[in-house]
Amino acid sequence: MDVIDIIVAKRDGAELAPDQIDWVIGAYARGEVPDEQMAALCMAIVWRGMTAAEVSRWTEAMLRSGERLDFSDLGRPTTDKHSTGGVGDKITLALTPAVAACGAAVPQLSGRGLGHTGGTLDKLESIPGWRASLTPGEMRGVLRDVGAVVCAAGPGLAPADRRLYALRDVTGTVESIPLIASSIMSKKLAEGTGALVLDVKVGSGAFMRDTASARELARTMVGIGRDHGVGTVALLTAMEAPLGRAVGNALEVAEAVEVLAGGGPEDVVELTVTLAREMLAAAGLPGAKDPADALRDGSAMDVWRRMVAAQGGDPDAPLPVAAERRQVLAAESGLLTRLDARAVGLAAWRLGAGRARKEDPVVPGAGVTLHVKPGEEVRAGAPLFTLHADDPRRFDHAAQALERAYEIDGGYDPLPLVIDRIDG
Repeated sequence: MDVIDIIVAKRDGAELAPDQIDWVIGAYARGEVPDEQMAALCMAIVWRGMTAAEVSRWTEAMLRSGERLDFSDLGRPTTDKHSTGGVGDKITLALTPAVAACGAAVPQLSGRGLGHTGGTLDKLESIPGWRASLTPGEMRGVLRDVGAVVCAAGPGLAPADRRLYALRDVTGTVESIPLIASSIMSKKLAEGTGALVLDVKVGSGAFMRDTASARELARTMVGIGRDHGVGTVALLTAMEAPLGRAVGNALEVAEAVEVLAGGGPEDVVELTVTLAREMLAAAGLPGAKDPADALRDGSAMDVWRRMVAAQGGDPDAPLPVAAERRQVLAAESGLLTRLDARAVGLAAWRLGAGRARKEDPVVPGAGVTLHVKPGEEVRAGAPLFTLHADDPRRFDHAAQALERAYEIDGGYDPLPLVIDRIDG
């Protein structure tokens, strides 16, 4: 086939044939199609879109570019969750052991943060000794012995997507729902889970800023899962304000441990339990132990400790603490009516909690503690935020990101935490 014919066909709005999609993805993975031609095809997709059939076939082609894990012999059903990313989103940390404590196996492949959004692997790596890179055999061993594992995707899973994602990131072609959906789902399907629950974030701190776009992305991914025989459900959840009161790697681990101990912020607990129930139902375990009980009775904490230890971590070790702290105080009293998630994420990034490039290090103890959430009262002179950093020179720049991040005594009409449910 000729890649130029495929580019021109999509540029002119044609639907690509299955054999065209198979060939171009395979040829790109083998290095036979150069980056500049694949970038041109991605830009044509950004402008022209793809049909549901094209998206499903594109995902299948990326799946076939590498290995696909199989955990069907574990003796219990597998289920997984994927979040499209947000600020303060430490849900995976408590969710994974809670679901495992209720009878399912959870093979959770996670990623790192970039920009204002945090990454689950960065958070867990703040635990002394914990390691993200496991071989497929090690992953299977932890899953068999503990029932839950959180680790990085190996190089053999959907390698075409790994190469394509890096290309899209530098060619202005990230913002395409078909390409986003197929990228997410190719990796999730490759991990071999039997059921999948998607947490599609909506709001200022999310990739999808408006509900209509988030709903379209959710429906596309649910359709891909259905086409590939994996029961898939999506929840649209609010990301106007950060989740919980901690934003930053070690700070979020500590907050997740509070949830596992039966406490923690109400929104984190609510979303953890809601997603866990969806995962158990999707796995065919609707009558299983309730995850809220697993958080209360300590069984989820037991799985957490075993999971951390199985990946080399010390669950009893103190978490890293930033060397310096500074408080940001409220200038007036009243009701906090707005707290912009993206601005808080940017502040945490400026403090050292995030990275601008994938190879950049993160500061484990850096981040922001929120003393007041929307809907709560604040007094003049009381702390709104505590900033955590190893380098005090970072404080002023981080505080600038927060200057217009909040509003006191403005209009208050928050979205519900769970906005919609899409099951196809």
